[in-house]
Parts: sequence; structure tokens; C-alpha cells
Amino acid sequence: MIHRLTNLFALWTVLGTAWAWFVPDHFIWVVDGRFRPLGQPLVSVMLGLIMLGMGLTLSFEDFRRIAKIPKCVGAGVALQFIIMPLAGIGLAMAFGLETGLAVGLILVSCCPGGTASNVVAYLANANLALSVTMTMCSTLVAVVATPVLTGWLAGKYVEIDQWNLFINMVSIVLLPVIAGVLLNRYLPKLTEQIARISPLASVIVVILIVGGFIAKSKALIEEHFGVLMLAIFLLHVFGFGLGYLITKALGFGEQESRTISIEVGMQNSGLGSSLASTPTFAAQFATPMQAALAPVPSAISAVYHVVIGSFLAAIWRRRSFESEAHD
Repeated sequence: MIHRLTNLFALWTVLGTAWAWFVPDHFIWVVDGRFRPLGQPLVSVMLGLIMLGMGLTLSFEDFRRIAKIPKCVGAGVALQFIIMPLAGIGLAMAFGLETGLAVGLILVSCCPGGTASNVVAYLANANLALSVTMTMCSTLVAVVATPVLTGWLAGKYVEIDQWNLFINMVSIVLLPVIAGVLLNRYLPKLTEQIARISPLASVIVVILIVGGFIAKSKALIEEHFGVLMLAIFLLHVFGFGLGYLITKALGFGEQESRTISIEVGMQNSGLGSSLASTPTFAAQFATPMQAALAPVPSAISAVYHVVIGSFLAAIWRRRSFESEAHD
């Protein structure tokens, strides 16, 4: 039952976003600062829990698996941090986005692959082991790559505090993942019980985070609706499309090309929203209005990538079944 509900994450994301749009008060509490567990922003804590859940699904054997498929993993992670960041800065400049939107778009384009990509890879009959491995690797690489790339590319708009961004990546991403891996290693029975519900819990938490930013930024989204929606749509089209075409041109198999396409096209938008909403990140902008715009691209990105990914998964899954029927 939990597995089926998790696989419907695209539907829940769309419904949750629509709910947040029409009834903002039901989601605004996630991001308005009224709750600060352990003195930290609620969004950061929630995202840390998602990363902990990801770590619970990993074992030391998963890390050993990288050595068995270095070409696929290396190419996939490299494309993740080449295609998307270049597309992000290119689209920000081409559409002449305001500073806050441009920086937000670049930030989400420099984030690692999202955990939802593993579900899409499963539905698309892609290489699930490669998907999980790539998500893990891109997440770990992102601890350094996201601050460096964001600082380099977004430096055209504002001076990014790369060190602070790195500290946030360590606290929100790296430490929870490591904690999850260690729990899996030393408390396997407890981890097994938690891991049964953690994927669905992660879906719910991501929807709450995205819904919170949609609710908070509704007026800003309406003001910039046309250009913003098109720019973020194209960002993911480039990710999915080039991820597939380049790997096919490199001679990768169909399953591997599908997997890398999904991993490149689907960003960890919850991470982008969380990083963009931190007080230190917001303080880098000249005006509060520009700071308020920064998390918006990530929130919209979360909707786009699951819809596009699910659409592609349906097509690829049907092709797989048709191919098996002809064999």
C-alpha cells in the first residue's frame, strides 16, 4: 500500500501544489518562521529528515557498487553538473530574469538529482541500481559542487557567500545522509522498519515544502508567471533531452540512457528552496523583494520535473512492454 502511494508522487505533487495555490493558509506555516525546531528553520529540518531517509536506504555495499559501473556513474554525475547549470545561466540571461529569479533558477540548476528520480526510474523500466547510485553520488558531490557552481554562475547577479552555502550543504545534506547510512549499518532492524515508510514520508515533506513556497510566493508567481514558467520548463526539457541524447551518442544502452536522462532532468528542488530561503542567503540581495523571489524557481521546478519525468516514464514503460511483446 505504501509503495503504491509513493509511486503516485507526481499526482500528489500536482494536487498539493493546487491545494497550496487555492488555500495558501494550509501551507504557509511551513515557511513563515513560526516554527523553529532546535532553533533552526522548519524547512531546513524537514529537508534534513528527507536526507536522513535517503541515507537509511543506503549501505556500504551501495558505495562499493560504484566501482562496478564507474563509466555510467561518472558520465551521469558529470552531465548533471554541466548540462543543468549551463542551461540555468543561459536561460536566466536569455529571458532577462530579475536578479532574485535568475539566482533562484541558477541555484536549483546547480542542485543534485532529486530522490523522486528513483521512483521515476523504476516506473520507466530504467536501471534502478544506477539511479540510486547516481542520486547518492550527485548528492555527495553537490556538497562542494553546488556552492562553487552557484557562486561562479550567479556571481553575475549577486555576490554569493560560497562558504556559507557549503556549510548549509554539509548540515542539511551530508550529515543526515551519513547518519542514515550509519543507522542502517549498526541498527538494521530499526532502520528496516523506518525505511518502510520513509519514501512516502519524504514525498509528503517535499509537497509541504513546495506548497509552502507556492503559498508564500503566490503573488510573485502571478506577477512573473509567463516568463518564469517557460524558463523553468525549458530548464528541465534541456536536462531530460540532452541527458538522453548525449548518453546515446556516447554509446550507452537504452536503460542507462533513460536513467541518466531522468537523473539529470530531475533536480532536488526541495534543497534549492531550502537553501534559497535561509536568512544568510536572503541577506545577499539588495532588496527583500529580490530575496523573496529566489525560492520561487525551485518550487515551480518541483512540479515540472515530476510531471515531465512521469510522462516520460509512461512512454518508456509502454515501449518496454511493446518490445517484450514482440520478442
